[in-house]
Amino acid sequence: MAWRREKVDAPRSIISHILPLAITLLFLALFGWVSYQIYQSVMQIKAQAKKQMGDRNVVFTKDGVRVGVQHVEDEDYLDATQSWFVKAWNLGSNPEVEKHRKNR
Repeated sequence: MAWRREKVDAPRSIISHILPLAITLLFLALFGWVSYQIYQSVMQIKAQAKKQMGDRNVVFTKDGVRVGVQHVEDEDYLDATQSWFVKAWNLGSNPEVEKHRKNR
């Protein structure tokens, strides 16, 4: 039919070719940035926890967790125990018995 015009597709512009690629790259860049921020936060939390646990004599190794025990010497332990025993003895003495001992 001669009186009807056929539709001719207009050539696609460069913007319509590049726009999906730009959106994809923008999405990947945003995803990468968010992932990097999460990674940085996790590493900071890990370092802080490791430092605080190290202050409390807890060390993480490949084999597991190693807990350090503070060394207490026998002499220090006996001195502290004897000190408490002497304090208890002095506080528990009876004044009547002390007066009787002095008068002998």
